[in-house]
Amino acid sequence: MAGFHIERISEDIKREIISIMRTLKDPRISGMLTVVKVEVSGDLSYAKVYISAMEGFDAAKNAVKGLDSAQGYIRKQLGSKLHLRKSPQLKFIADNSIEKGISLFEKIKEINNEN
Repeated sequence: MAGFHIERISEDIKREIISIMRTLKDPRISGMLTVVKVEVSGDLSYAKVYISAMEGFDAAKNAVKGLDSAQGYIRKQLGSKLHLRKSPQLKFIADNSIEKGISLFEKIKEINNEN
């Protein structure tokens, strides 16, 4: 039962961070960014947030720097929107899964064109 609770909280945090990212004015956070997944610790005090960008891994790294600087604001917004007893400390991590997915799609498309 506890695993289900953690997964639900992770999805809620993911949804709210996506919504909060749209309101941030930092130019490093602009572009096609997405939250790939959120891993929350068992005691809900820490959360790893994986960020990916369509522009590539370097854009994701740059966005992580912007999100790190806005972490206090994001935590405050999360606490007020989710009504958590304690808002988790966020660690943003750059992820290149979108870039990998696009390259895989291109390879599949290339193979289909050969046939």
